[in-house]
Amino acid sequence: MAPEILYFAIPGFVVLLLLEAWYSWKEPKDLYEVRDTFSSLAMGIGNVISGFLSKIIVFGAFVLVYKFRLFTLPFTWWMWMLAFFADDLSYYWFHYTSHNIRWFWASHVVHHSSQRYNLSTALRQTWTGNLTGGFIFWMWMPLLGFHPIVVMLMQQISLIYQFWIHTEAIHLLPRPIEFIFNTPSHHRVHHGSDLQYLDKNHGGILIIWDRLFGTFQPEKERPTYGLTKNIDTYNPVRIAFREWGTMFRSAWRSGSVRNWFNYCWRPPGWSHDGSSKTVVEMRREEVDKVDGVDKLTS
Repeated sequence: MAPEILYFAIPGFVVLLLLEAWYSWKEPKDLYEVRDTFSSLAMGIGNVISGFLSKIIVFGAFVLVYKFRLFTLPFTWWMWMLAFFADDLSYYWFHYTSHNIRWFWASHVVHHSSQRYNLSTALRQTWTGNLTGGFIFWMWMPLLGFHPIVVMLMQQISLIYQFWIHTEAIHLLPRPIEFIFNTPSHHRVHHGSDLQYLDKNHGGILIIWDRLFGTFQPEKERPTYGLTKNIDTYNPVRIAFREWGTMFRSAWRSGSVRNWFNYCWRPPGWSHDGSSKTVVEMRREEVDKVDGVDKLTS
């Protein structure tokens, strides 16, 4: 199995987190809240523990697909370059889908559940993501001939990169960097619960995919962090499984197999009775309100 380089980065994560906490205290910036931070740390520890099992399953799936590979890519510099872009594109579509299909959102919502935005938020990770199929977005890579170890190494490099962008201590970087790479400014937008920021900036290391596929949104004002309906709990077990329970209860009570399917595979917020709204529906309502006001004032 691929070496767990992510674990070697943990001491660096701790140092940066302590530096940011000191900066927050010195300014003061009020970036941290003790209970919230401990919840994020607990989620990170749970992710590491669940990862011992899930990564064995994922690596086995990659190895199985690799046996039927279309090509055999050599371990050369250009293979690593291709792997970088292939992984980052895979992450974009995984991330985009995690915001647009509730089955995947039920795992990913964990990462958005904090109403704070600091480096500890980066550690607030799912316990169920791989076990419920999140790895399928990378299955095409071993099929094309990327060795499973390469695929899993690139996934870890992406996660290590994304740690530092969870901060308000950095405002804007030079324009060429902001144009190409995912930065704290871009990722703050992604964590915003404001309507203009919802489901934007899904990139991992690169922001170019969002620019190409129409999901890019620049940071115009400080986001309101968290969810459109916050869960208001610091219990890590509830954070990890609450959305799964909500989704299955809604599906069970929906009255039909079709509705059950829709609750799992339509976007978050979809409901058979209009009791909750998707992001698309919320934006449509906002446009209708503006149009209505324009008609009244014209």
